[in-house]
Amino acid sequence: MLEQLVQELAALEAQALRRRLQTVEEVLPGGKVRLGGEVLLNLSANDYLGLAQDPRVIEAVQEAAARWGAGSGASRLVVGHYALHEAVERQLAAFKGTEAAVIFSTGYAANLGTISALVGPGDVIFSDRLNHASIYDGIKLSGAALQRFPHRDLERLEQMLKKVGGKKRLIVTDSVFSVDGDLAPLTGLVALKERYGAWLMIDEAHATGVLGPRGAGLAEALGLASRVDIHMGTFSKALGSLGGYVAGDRGLIEYLHNRARSFIYSTGLAPPVLGAIAAALKIVVAEPQRRTYLQEESEKFRRGLAAAGLDTLRSESQIIPVLVGENARTLEFAARLRQRDLMAVALRPPTVPPGRARVRFSLSAAHSREDLAGALKTIVAVAGEMGLAR
Repeated sequence: MLEQLVQELAALEAQALRRRLQTVEEVLPGGKVRLGGEVLLNLSANDYLGLAQDPRVIEAVQEAAARWGAGSGASRLVVGHYALHEAVERQLAAFKGTEAAVIFSTGYAANLGTISALVGPGDVIFSDRLNHASIYDGIKLSGAALQRFPHRDLERLEQMLKKVGGKKRLIVTDSVFSVDGDLAPLTGLVALKERYGAWLMIDEAHATGVLGPRGAGLAEALGLASRVDIHMGTFSKALGSLGGYVAGDRGLIEYLHNRARSFIYSTGLAPPVLGAIAAALKIVVAEPQRRTYLQEESEKFRRGLAAAGLDTLRSESQIIPVLVGENARTLEFAARLRQRDLMAVALRPPTVPPGRARVRFSLSAAHSREDLAGALKTIVAVAGEMGLAR
């Protein structure tokens, strides 16, 4: 058996698809890290607002640990449901503008548990082709029929809705797509779900904290929050800590308490993490300038890459890919950038389709204007050396 696994690893290596862990030795101010003894500008993390290192968040972690301990000790339905869980979920529901909310151990667990709880055999799920892997794993676990529609293609989705019936019909989409950086056509999706009597679930993982007047996500930004049935998101990106959530009507949340297996059979999220979430939610609401800065700098970064002839696909967010194509060439691009003190990770299949490998840049409010301007200059120079411009 071990020999077979080693052979499979060798096959991945031959295709430039093998992945290896990289050890971060130190996290530094200004969105920087130390790897291999070198200080690099970190353009790969999802800490979009720089809250993972915010002293107020760290202090809240310490206070929660001192009051409640390091762990909750049991699943939420046993004795792991603390008053702190309840308070943070009320705070989250107010933030999202919904009746209630439930916190999961991770965003992955939230998608897995929610989708598999809400639909099953005889039901149909309509999923954007570029949705996150956790959505597709939730679909597989549910046993519902899968109908994948081309990325952001509302016309094709409507054709499917007209033809495909089921006891329940669920449309599910990312709001900000994690490898292309573009946005879901949410206005059109809401119209279709209402026209054809479907449910709509949106994954706001990369939008929570970043979009909307109060940072509640794309649905808030477009004034559509009340017309979305299931709001899912994470605390592990712009909010700087860990965990996933689902927000919506009280009946939905109480149903998930009873049917979402990744909630029922997981130990409750640790109190120090809950402290971090509570502090981060307050900062997100109180300091909209972080979002404004991030959006302005992201727009400048995209314009600079496009002006140099680089393909940033349809990015509209702080996630900005540069399409390369071949796996080995993409790894070379990332390696050359690292040699010039930029940390940017190559994304290859199965994360992206074959022939669509890219280096993805994730910007943060922690990055200074000077560092981002220097990074842009370096990326353009390296891309020019490699002949990557269109």
